[in-house]
Amino acid sequence: MSSKHSVYIGLGSNLGESLSQLISAICAISELPDTQVQKASSFYQSKPMGPQDQPVYVNAIARITTALDPHELLSSLQKIEHHHGRVRDGERWGPRTLDLDILLYDTETIKTDDLIIPHIGMAEREFVLVPLFEIAPDMIMPDGLPLSVWVSRCSLDGLKRLASINETSTL
Repeated sequence: MSSKHSVYIGLGSNLGESLSQLISAICAISELPDTQVQKASSFYQSKPMGPQDQPVYVNAIARITTALDPHELLSSLQKIEHHHGRVRDGERWGPRTLDLDILLYDTETIKTDDLIIPHIGMAEREFVLVPLFEIAPDMIMPDGLPLSVWVSRCSLDGLKRLASINETSTL
């Protein structure tokens, strides 16, 4: 039997029914083989990164355990994105129906052509750090600092809590 890994996944959407898409994605993640969603953060509205002439994002973080290796998980997440209408057109930070990012996979560091863990830029992204802090307030980050220090250093400009998954009537 494969061992289980602790993984944090960032979820984002700014096209279509973003909140519904994130809830659906969390459900789809829970249906992956040998994978359980342990906890999901509240949903947050945030300003888009990159071009500002696009809708605001809805973001969340999910903590999962999985027996999938990092590349199997990446492939599975990309299938979920595709199922939700995600089109990979090469535009960086453009609008999307669904974005699923592996932020942390145990304490592993991975650098391949298609996968970098820990996820690049986490330290500057309030829409990652605040929901991550909500579900893992005692986390120590890859640089050895508490997550609370990372949160205290980021701008919270434009970040707004919308609802927890329990507060949505969709589930």
